[in-house]
Amino acid sequence: MSVPAPAAPRPALYLVDASLYVFRAWHSMPDEFTDADGWPTNAVHGFARFLLELLERERPQHIVVAFDEALDSCFRNAIYPAYKANRDPAPPALKRQFAYCRALCDALGLVSLSHSDYEADDLIGSALREARAHGHRGVIVSADKDLSQLLDEHDEQWDFARNQRWGMAGVKARHGVEARQIADYLALSGDAVDNIPGVPGIGAKTAAVLLAHFGSLDALLDRIDEVAFLRFRGAAQAGAKLRLHREQALLCRQLSTIALDAPLSGAAPPFLRGSADAAVLLALCEAMRFGPMTRRRLQTAAGIGFPAS
Repeated sequence: MSVPAPAAPRPALYLVDASLYVFRAWHSMPDEFTDADGWPTNAVHGFARFLLELLERERPQHIVVAFDEALDSCFRNAIYPAYKANRDPAPPALKRQFAYCRALCDALGLVSLSHSDYEADDLIGSALREARAHGHRGVIVSADKDLSQLLDEHDEQWDFARNQRWGMAGVKARHGVEARQIADYLALSGDAVDNIPGVPGIGAKTAAVLLAHFGSLDALLDRIDEVAFLRFRGAAQAGAKLRLHREQALLCRQLSTIALDAPLSGAAPPFLRGSADAAVLLALCEAMRFGPMTRRRLQTAAGIGFPAS
């Protein structure tokens, strides 16, 4: 009896949450880096180092780098104006650097995405959905727990800074709920980072207990009378709070659910890495005052040669 050959591994699509790494560089890199006009470029330098390390380690053939353009114009703001209202707007010096970071991705031939109505998470989710239909699996490069809701059995998430990777089965150990329950979990417990209120009085532990028992927010709300009889401290109060704030819980789920139908600006599977633009890359190196080591690494990553200086 012949044994069927194991299925070939699915090609990986790397989905990079760029804004996370731009902000991290902005806060961690010294402000000694400036361009020819005196504007700071520390975030660009830090992001370039991250990007180079990713490209050198993984050599991705399929890659999407998603940027947040919808900082206060996202469709979620129309649903709930206080969404992310607790965040200070990015200063002009940082906004300027975001544009350079995206230009760097474009010059390296990477597929970069942004949209005025959708966040980077939505662009990542939508690209992954399309890529799956073409036989790809996703490698989500981000530590953001929100993105764990996207994980399917073949996908993984990668906290690049800590070099930790986990798949769909590993989400519960990290967050106390299954990957498919992340949006419902945030709808119940709230998310202070994004100013999503959740249900008052329902914390992370209670939310996890409720979802372990009912499976989903919909089932929980359909069977809300059962909550008072569950064996955990404060069950009766939790049931009363859920009954009182039912509509708020549903609103919060709208806010916490990643959209899978965001426009991808003409980009399409398999999101192949394209050819680098040597002239643009060289101009960026000059404008950002990259040092010789960074220039050599960019040249190698791009597979191009620069003119001798």
